[in-house]
Amino acid sequence: MTGEPQIGDVIGELLRDTLAVATGVGPRPLVGGRLPRPVIEIIERDDGLINGAPAAHYLDGPADWQPYDHRAVDRVRGETLDIGTGAGRIALLLQERGVPVTGLDTSAGALAVSRRRGVRRLVHGTVDTHVADGRRYDTFLLLGNNLGLFEGRERAPEFLAALAALARPGAQIIAHGTDPYGTRDPLHTGYHERNRRRGRLGGQLRLRLRYRELGTDWFDYLVCSADEFGALVQGSGWRLTDVDDRDAPYYLATLRLAD
Repeated sequence: MTGEPQIGDVIGELLRDTLAVATGVGPRPLVGGRLPRPVIEIIERDDGLINGAPAAHYLDGPADWQPYDHRAVDRVRGETLDIGTGAGRIALLLQERGVPVTGLDTSAGALAVSRRRGVRRLVHGTVDTHVADGRRYDTFLLLGNNLGLFEGRERAPEFLAALAALARPGAQIIAHGTDPYGTRDPLHTGYHERNRRRGRLGGQLRLRLRYRELGTDWFDYLVCSADEFGALVQGSGWRLTDVDDRDAPYYLATLRLAD
């Protein structure tokens, strides 16, 4: 034993177990050998901060969603790519509405859970690898705080370019983000200052996920203000056309492909 996790499909494993606990079907993590154990996602930050959150929300139906999720899906039009689809909660509702939707995820296990739950069109990969498939979309969704997939100043131009290559004329991106700067907690404000000293955006997180014996590689995940996000988009061919911050500190950023 080294104390380090085995690198593996953390999201896939925890979603599989979350679905088993919710449905009573399949092997489940147990307490005392009998009772189902709640599935907890562990989030480790590179400064040593560790947080845990129940994973059951990944299966939430629309009745349990936040208001901004409902407003986001109401803006969807045309062929839609749900990026970071996870357990498929967004894709399932869009299917019910008759929207042609494809779920994209890098986790094979997450896609297996989505498929079991009824999502019909799924792609294993990143936006970059999906470009080669020749598909084109009218709407790109980055919900569940997945604006974080922009990672930071270095990755954002590449990410936006990949979406432009996948886009039909007039396409839109709808991304859910969180402004991190309302906190007074020194654990977070100190991390923001440390990031800035290193030339990073304040809320540019360096994380890995843990579940049971598994861990991911370290990765960047962007938590930024709407103003910071607007600056990242400049010169990309996409225009930030709307910021819905009615549920601050959470917001929906809508981008459109420039003519």
